Amino acid sequence: MTTRRQRILITGASSGLGAEMARQFAAAGHDLALCARRIDRLAELRAEILAAYPDRTVVVRNLDVNDHDDVFIVFRALAAELGGLDRVVVNAGLGKGAPVGTGRFDVNKETLTTNLVSALAQCEAAMEIFRAAGDGHLVVVSSMSAMRGLPKSLTAYAASKAGIASIAEGIRAEMIGRTITVTTLYPGYIQSEMNDRVAQATPLMANTVDGVRAMVHAIDREVAEAAVPPWPWRPLSVVMKHAPLRFIRKFA
Repeated sequence: MTTRRQRILITGASSGLGAEMARQFAAAGHDLALCARRIDRLAELRAEILAAYPDRTVVVRNLDVNDHDDVFIVFRALAAELGGLDRVVVNAGLGKGAPVGTGRFDVNKETLTTNLVSALAQCEAAMEIFRAAGDGHLVVVSSMSAMRGLPKSLTAYAASKAGIASIAEGIRAEMIGRTITVTTLYPGYIQSEMNDRVAQATPLMANTVDGVRAMVHAIDREVAEAAVPPWPWRPLSVVMKHAPLRFIRKFA
């Protein structure tokens, strides 16, 4: 039986998967610390949650995760406001990208900075809090794209998601035998603002509520890794790891 993680911080919580995670965790009785760049959207989400669940505590802060110094400041402030943090979900991310060598290094650099370097900053800030408390649950949202190097506009994105998954695994290895756990999620296609352009092109797209429900279920079980939703992404993860590159090209 896992520990009750009452106080949860979610980054990138103003829309999409982050906002829906907040709704579902609030419905399950958790108190929330929500941060994102769009503070107006966070304020609306906070009002929505408190209208439905007046007994919850929901605190919000503006945060651009690419301001790495501010990541530490905001995490510490939210921890102080809630009286501590039991779980941190590193969710903020970017889906931009361009084929390598086509003159858009700026776009690929932005994706790698946000999804890898800034995700590392969030892990650092969370783990400082957990190490001091001697307990906690770090959740990293990677992607099914992390399973292989992908072509075209997904090359930098896939690399960034593989990188943060590797960082999470390294932390998990260090924490074996301790009371700090680490979960890496590998979402497949789940409807969100980030992949609106993909929605019309694939029958594999899960709606936001069902997709996030699978994510929350894996998080609450504190598994080490999970492809979500399990069907069809668990078997597809095996295919993606071992299939020839000619087949992998079809995913891009």
